[in-house]
Amino acid sequence: MASSFLRTNVLTRNLKRPFYQNKRNSGYVVLIPEIGEDADKNILLSDNGLPEFSDISIEKCIATISKHSLEYETGVRQIEESSANCKNAFIEIFQPLEKLDSQLELTWGMAKTLYLGNSSLMPTKSYIQIHERAHRARLSKFNSIPIFHAAVTEKNRLKKLTDEEQRLLDKYILEGKLNGLDVKGIKRERLNNVLNTIQNEKNIVRQKVSTATKIFKSIISNEQLAREFPDSLAKAMSVNNDASKGPWQVTLQPHIYEPFMQYCPDRNMRWNAWQAHVQRCSGYGNKELGTSNNIEEIRSLRQEQAKILGYDSFADMSMETKMAGSVENVHHFLDSLLENARPMQDIELEVLQSFAEERGFDSKFEHWDIPYWQRKQLWSLYSFDQDKIREYFPLPKVIKSLFNLCGTLFKIQIVERSNVHTWHKDVKFYDIYDDSSNTPIAGFYLDPYAREDEKIRVYDDAGWHVSIRNKCSLTSTYPLSALIFNFQPPTEGNQSLLSFKEVGVLFKKFGHSLRHLLTKANYAEVAGLSNVEWDAAEVCGQVMTHWLYDPHTVQAISGHYKTDEPLPEEIVQNLRNVRGHMSGYHLCKELYLSRLDLELHSKKTFWRDLVKELWPQYHALPFDKLDSHPLSFTKIFSEEWGAAYYCHLWSEMIAADIFSAFEEARQGDQDILAVGKRYRDTFLASGGGCHPSEVFRRFRGRDPSPQAMLNNLGLSKKIVEE
Repeated sequence: MASSFLRTNVLTRNLKRPFYQNKRNSGYVVLIPEIGEDADKNILLSDNGLPEFSDISIEKCIATISKHSLEYETGVRQIEESSANCKNAFIEIFQPLEKLDSQLELTWGMAKTLYLGNSSLMPTKSYIQIHERAHRARLSKFNSIPIFHAAVTEKNRLKKLTDEEQRLLDKYILEGKLNGLDVKGIKRERLNNVLNTIQNEKNIVRQKVSTATKIFKSIISNEQLAREFPDSLAKAMSVNNDASKGPWQVTLQPHIYEPFMQYCPDRNMRWNAWQAHVQRCSGYGNKELGTSNNIEEIRSLRQEQAKILGYDSFADMSMETKMAGSVENVHHFLDSLLENARPMQDIELEVLQSFAEERGFDSKFEHWDIPYWQRKQLWSLYSFDQDKIREYFPLPKVIKSLFNLCGTLFKIQIVERSNVHTWHKDVKFYDIYDDSSNTPIAGFYLDPYAREDEKIRVYDDAGWHVSIRNKCSLTSTYPLSALIFNFQPPTEGNQSLLSFKEVGVLFKKFGHSLRHLLTKANYAEVAGLSNVEWDAAEVCGQVMTHWLYDPHTVQAISGHYKTDEPLPEEIVQNLRNVRGHMSGYHLCKELYLSRLDLELHSKKTFWRDLVKELWPQYHALPFDKLDSHPLSFTKIFSEEWGAAYYCHLWSEMIAADIFSAFEEARQGDQDILAVGKRYRDTFLASGGGCHPSEVFRRFRGRDPSPQAMLNNLGLSKKIVEE
């Protein structure tokens, strides 16, 4: 209820002081497309009510977006004109806005799906044009002073509101506040100038980093150096598209650079790639690509933006859209993890150094040595290699087992539907049914395979979930989404085989999609993934990946593509060890970047001075004086994750605690299906219609703790109670 929703949240873990004290309950600023419901049926919808992907064109998308955007802006103006005499804001303002959204965002969602699924049909330039037009139209309601005042007035009325109604009003109020609707005169003009300049600087940083990433190239002609490369890497690097023969080209593209650093035995070549990677945009090479002035300008302008809006810093402003609630809470969270991870990092690197020396390595470790020797050690300890166990994870079996797991836990059925128009022959469509329902409650497209020159390729994020249509009770529409991956396609009659990491990507994205697909919210504006705080947005995806460390689940989803024999028991038992391998080292790197991000957006100190100050607190290896990694830190400077990089760690903490409820049920011989039902009724059903702190309490019966996350990573140590 609203009363419990408004209370202060305190998160403790039996330490001397809590690291999480939440004093606000507000919404999620919409910066990424939240795909809506209905568009021009004659142009973009089939007779079955699904998008007409097989007959879509750039021209149709642009024309329809232009039409719906204009209609949307006209509709917002009409709602504004009638708001002065408004007696019931939900009926007269917010429900009509829901209908407007339903017409605009299906086209937007179709365009984004095509952009990620077949960029030859939807090139980047065309998608950006569509995205910017739709985004500008949708922002019109959040930049509306009459709608903002209507939300404030409605909230101040002595009227009992549901969680969902409360969150809807909070969203419009916070959006209006962050857009400066209560800022007047010269300050408002200055705010607009600041925001425009920030966007320009972000675009410059993005372009410079992209150019600097593409410039570096190094050729390998020696076949001996490539002998350890997995086929996927050798093929990606092959100059002549022949994985078995050279030459091979090293680039800084993530899907090449990261595995190259793990598999290249030549230390000098690893150093060459590493120094090029960390010196991007530093000005040491091409001064025209330097971004130091740009990121300092972005920092300064963001600070000014925050001051105009009434915040002490940009980081403080960022906390308005986070579950954590304050920078201090995030600091306490990060410090609590560092306390365990930093000592472990020292031990891990000492052991890894000894391992390498025993195999002929005769130098002191440098940054470019660790990925290579870590992989070697991983294989030596656990006989684990991402590519060597592919044969046990054929994609059809993994998908079938994933659907069965979700069917059992959440009482749903996932059924393929034929004769659905898609953007490629490999794409399949599935309906989701409740066990008690004969009609679908949601649907999704699955596009699994990489297609050269058609799909965007990012190594560390090999999949996307696109919310094509939100659930909306007012328009009687159910959720629709697309899952798009870059898995290796079948070859010569053989099935597509996944590495364990790719299995994790599939589980994560599907778990993420379930929050969208199984929502029970009534308003599209707060349904599913809409309005979820940034640091809680990845929780449901992370929860699903935890099942991969459950021996029963791994046995069920694995089966050799020739014999159907499950993954060998010794490898299954080692998966937890693999997850914890070098976990102190890797967690410290993420903690460092998270803290650096917050410091960059809280202080005026020059970026390099901040790096020098923070580095030794988080890293055992010394800082290289030419290392300029913040200058290509696009997540925080050209994307939307400024003062928010910590969010994925926070989501991991929440997800680990959630999954521990399933583990406790199994260990205590309790009904694990009851936990599944409770999880569906809380996290999957509530979406953005209830604050995640309250959702967690309803599921777990308490506030969250980082203990389960530390346990999973093998970083736990005894915590002394107060």
